[in-house]
Amino acid sequence: MKILKFGGTSVGTVDSLTNVKKIVDSLDQPAIVVVSALGGLTDRLIATARSASEGKEDYIDEMKIISSRHFDIIDALIPAIRKDDIKSAISSLLKELGDIFKGLSLIRSLPERTLDLVVSFGERMSSIIVAGMLNDARHHDSLSFMRTERWFNKDIADRQLTDSLIKKEFPLPLTQHCVMGGFISRDRDTNEITNLGRGGSDYSAALVAAALDADELEIWTDVDGFLTTDPRIVKNVKLIPSMTFVESMELCSFGAKVIYPPTIYPVFHKNIPIRILNTFNPSAPGTFICDGYDGKPRVCGVSSLGNIAVITISGALASNVAEINTRAYNVMSRNGIGVLLVGQPDNGTDFSIAVPASDLDKAVRLFETEFSQELREEEVVSIKGEKDMTIIAVVGEGIKKISGLGPRLVNTLWRNGIEVKSVSDGASETTIAVVVKKDDSGKALSLIHESSIERS
Repeated sequence: MKILKFGGTSVGTVDSLTNVKKIVDSLDQPAIVVVSALGGLTDRLIATARSASEGKEDYIDEMKIISSRHFDIIDALIPAIRKDDIKSAISSLLKELGDIFKGLSLIRSLPERTLDLVVSFGERMSSIIVAGMLNDARHHDSLSFMRTERWFNKDIADRQLTDSLIKKEFPLPLTQHCVMGGFISRDRDTNEITNLGRGGSDYSAALVAAALDADELEIWTDVDGFLTTDPRIVKNVKLIPSMTFVESMELCSFGAKVIYPPTIYPVFHKNIPIRILNTFNPSAPGTFICDGYDGKPRVCGVSSLGNIAVITISGALASNVAEINTRAYNVMSRNGIGVLLVGQPDNGTDFSIAVPASDLDKAVRLFETEFSQELREEEVVSIKGEKDMTIIAVVGEGIKKISGLGPRLVNTLWRNGIEVKSVSDGASETTIAVVVKKDDSGKALSLIHESSIERS
């Protein structure tokens, strides 16, 4: 049994939805289909909610656009026998949505939970339409079985409760296709509508796959699969036909936007393979992600992550790798700042850490407090931060066993006039990363791809 997830671009137009119908109707056994909102709709819902809460009247025109888009798709794709029922269901949801926007315009406020409610309408409507479009399919309301809990002011999936509800919702073996919306959920304690965050439709599909021990999770998107790097920047990219879970997680963590990184965890632990496929080119083989690794060191792909900052702590304390690592990680994690990379130059007098650029000022203040005694005693000479940086990560199983790869990459950049701000082998055995200035990132990505992929 397969789980198929279709993203916003896959369900965004009549043409793309026609492709979805062909793909699902061609299956030789029933499957569970998870869909996102129509492409671009979530952003539109958020913008409209904010506009309404500011007292602007343009939400009325936006509602007309949203309504027309859904009804045009219904007219084009839903069989006549089901068209009235589908229109009635969508009309009811649109009326509710319009009433919410009107309420926001009156109270001039946009509470977090109300925004969660607003964005839920995208998946609620798209899943009803897709279920009505397919042959022999039933709609399942995700709000009845996807559950979240509040954790450090964030909504995260309650895995145990959600697993049990999924198993009840989808008794096996399936007798017909099942369609559900991704992303949306309810709080386990309050029953309020929540969501799993951006990219949450991928995660919803993975949770269902793991709960039901599916044979495979297919992520249908608008690219042929994972490529060796960003084709918008580098010309000679290649499709990666297969990769491991770890490689896919590392590439996604460092900027590859093929799938939402948390998607991988639920199926990884169940060893359920993922296949990345192109809705607009369904005959392409895609990328197959599984747990298989033949033990040979390799370079799989190169990804880049921009909009980061690097903080460099200089002084004798930097030579105590264990202490400075532990203290740096702890102070960042206690204050909700994600550590993207840690670098330890050979000189032993500098320690660098990469964080999101938006957290730079806060992180510097936290380090100045954490190392205040060392600053007074001059074990730490300075703590400096720099914005407009990019991490470029080279990923592959056993990559650190490739003799001289790290130094070769750094020397390639230096020879071409690109300053390397930090280098990290990281804690992972699958990644070597460098930090360069944003302005150098495109050239650096091309050089590293050429040096590590095209020559391999």
